[in-house]
Amino acid sequence: MDISPYISKKKHFNIGHIEAAAIDMHRGNHPQHSSHTSTSRSSDSSEPCEDGKWASKLLRECAKAISERDSSKIQHLLWMLNELSSPYGDSDQKLAYYFLQALFCKATESGLRCYKTLSSVAEKNNNFDSARKLILKFQEVSPWTTFGHVASNGAILEALEGETKLHIIDISNTLCTQWPTLLEALATRNDETPHLKLTVVVVTANIVGSVMNEVGQRMEKFARLMGVPFEFNVISGLNHLGELTKEGLGVQEDEAIAVNCIGALRRVEVEDREAVISMFKSLSPRVVTVVEEEADFCSSRDDFVKSFDECLKFYTLYFETLEESFPPTSNERLMLERECSRSIVRVLACSSDEFEDGEGDYYCERRERGIQWFERLKNAFTSIGFSDDVVDDVKALLKRYRGGWSLVVPQGDDHLSGIYLTWKEEPVVWASAWKP
Repeated sequence: MDISPYISKKKHFNIGHIEAAAIDMHRGNHPQHSSHTSTSRSSDSSEPCEDGKWASKLLRECAKAISERDSSKIQHLLWMLNELSSPYGDSDQKLAYYFLQALFCKATESGLRCYKTLSSVAEKNNNFDSARKLILKFQEVSPWTTFGHVASNGAILEALEGETKLHIIDISNTLCTQWPTLLEALATRNDETPHLKLTVVVVTANIVGSVMNEVGQRMEKFARLMGVPFEFNVISGLNHLGELTKEGLGVQEDEAIAVNCIGALRRVEVEDREAVISMFKSLSPRVVTVVEEEADFCSSRDDFVKSFDECLKFYTLYFETLEESFPPTSNERLMLERECSRSIVRVLACSSDEFEDGEGDYYCERRERGIQWFERLKNAFTSIGFSDDVVDDVKALLKRYRGGWSLVVPQGDDHLSGIYLTWKEEPVVWASAWKP
């Protein structure tokens, strides 16, 4: 596609500007943006959008123009989005800002270059205290992650009840914030307090060794406080989850195994997912808990417009929950939105063959919906669902947050297919529990 006309005419759209803007954004510098209301006019009409939500309309038009290789329309729409967007504005301006970056990268085939820049900046700014505070603040104001933690902890405790040597293999990236409540529950068991081995598999290059050392020290200190015999191990440096083995995980024959997999399976290439699930089965676990966000970035991977629509729908919901949960000027909200920018670029502007093994956190993210994961997992495991006690715990959790959140437990023939966290009746997170 010849995009030189709008690159040469609009200084906004050279790759250096995009990368510089990305760096400024992560450093906290406020770039200058024009101020616009949410009733801005669309590219094809002199009338404002009826619902005042102009961003989705313009973004979809731009995605369609890129798919059709319509250079003049791409030029016009990218210019409009650049003028209207801002990471510090209202929800439409924010949505336009972060998706504009991905659309530009798609149009210029510069997605991997931009993604590497964003990732590099994020890694340089990464430290334990800031990451921990961000995670804990998010969990305080939103059940997005705590939903899966409570459901998984409940299933694990029930499956391992009465066992004296527990081994939890944790494949997630929430810095072990899931486990203090489980340690408390173990400490208050009526029978003998069991020995707990926690093996954390680091699935993102952004979590460095020094961070996990700090996490381990805090976990060991808390376990001593609770009186729970505790061992902490970290496995890092993997190119992909397929490299995990029973021997590498240090699994012992006399241990009761639980595999906790939160937001990790989507990092596995689609063609490798059955092999990873089979590896889990080879561990002979008492329970496997799987939590994934509810989106399908696989089925339409060869149709850019459909992929864009699915991505836009998911992140529109996510941004809306952040808007409801945080004050407008919240630094935590801005940091979470910046994290999304990398994911959006990765999903929409990077192809699988661009990602090289062993080169940092460069994986092609392919999410699937709960029902899709269910179909994959049931070939190796049996779904055990969640007990009434666990469901009651999740309902009690949701009462701590603002209105709009709810729990959906499928009924009838689907009652074992997992449970859903919904935001204003839209499913956003799926949780499930399994046994061999």
